[in-house]
Amino acid sequence: MFSRSIAHILRKPSAFQNLGQLRFKSTTLSELSAQKVKVNKSNALKPLVPAKDLVFGKTFTDHMITAEWEEGQGWKSPEIRPFENFKILPSAVVFHYALTCFEGLKAYKGKDGKIRLFRPDMNMKRMNNSVSRIALPSFNGDELIKLIGDYLKIDERWIPSERGYSLYLRPTCMGTQETLGVNPSSRALLFVIGCPVGPYYKTGFAAVSLKATTEFVRAWPRGTGSSKIGANYASGILPQQLAAKEGYQQNLWLFGDEHELTEVGTMNLFILMKNEKGEKELVTPPLDGSILPGVTRDSIIELAKEWESETGIKVVEKKMTMPQLRDAIKKDRIVEMFGAGTACIVSPIKCINYEGEDLQIPLDPSNPEEQAGPFTKRVNKTILDIQYGEVEHPWSVVVN
Repeated sequence: MFSRSIAHILRKPSAFQNLGQLRFKSTTLSELSAQKVKVNKSNALKPLVPAKDLVFGKTFTDHMITAEWEEGQGWKSPEIRPFENFKILPSAVVFHYALTCFEGLKAYKGKDGKIRLFRPDMNMKRMNNSVSRIALPSFNGDELIKLIGDYLKIDERWIPSERGYSLYLRPTCMGTQETLGVNPSSRALLFVIGCPVGPYYKTGFAAVSLKATTEFVRAWPRGTGSSKIGANYASGILPQQLAAKEGYQQNLWLFGDEHELTEVGTMNLFILMKNEKGEKELVTPPLDGSILPGVTRDSIIELAKEWESETGIKVVEKKMTMPQLRDAIKKDRIVEMFGAGTACIVSPIKCINYEGEDLQIPLDPSNPEEQAGPFTKRVNKTILDIQYGEVEHPWSVVVN
């Protein structure tokens, strides 16, 4: 049983959910249900990989979750089955029109042996927004969380127990109708796979350098930037390669003629700075439809607001341009800067190349050897403490 109620999940659908689900409204359609799950355990379990040898996205557990959907019928009984290949025809729409979306969350095992998920309700809400945006079927998020809980109990041996290690979960939905035609898919497959992963940075924080790209655009308002669909990521691979050739680890995505700041690679962006009055602000771009509503992003905002009376740091969601950031850097008004996401929690930023100039970002003025500033490190530690059950918090959902 879960340690807290999740009945509040998905009560406020987005505009895209309302738009995308018009074709699925029917009282006769079968809903996704964890009670109907069929379990088929593998007869041959794979050997575990030592924690020190784990590479992100390379090793997968013994089982996976699958659930098929068909127009006019709804969701079929979900299955927990051995991890194996799918049999999909080359004419399936997912291969031709990118009808696919996904989520990323982690399962953690604390010192008490309990398995925890971190704010899974937000992942379910965001995934329902994503499927709606590309006209795939929605599902009951509570039920998928229960299915993930059942799956984790079966593959528990794959969840590392060391702090900093976890089981990365990848829920995915894709259109499987076998036809060539740009239309909503009449069939879909929802599945969840898991891979054990270690710390994003094996030696601790490692600040990154960014290439502020003016040649490419990641997303735009009223586009698909706020949804976690596969097509959003394919277009970022070439710019990432070009930035790497110049010695930069990530792109800093800019938008429009004024070069508005949006995201860092596949992460949300945060800037701890002093405004023109000398007041400290934690600035992040607003959710205007082009920014992915990150779970880590929301968590950092909520934590920073809780700390405001102590730190004096005010959270500000506002548009900011790269010329404005450059000016603030040169006037020594930038205190810290980092990206945020599920994979790494926070990724400190030490340099931004913009229009041929390398702009240096402070890390920790009190200790030049450190790769992250005090606020960045506090955010990282606080979220880790919650994820591993070091502190009790409603964001932590116990599975076992």
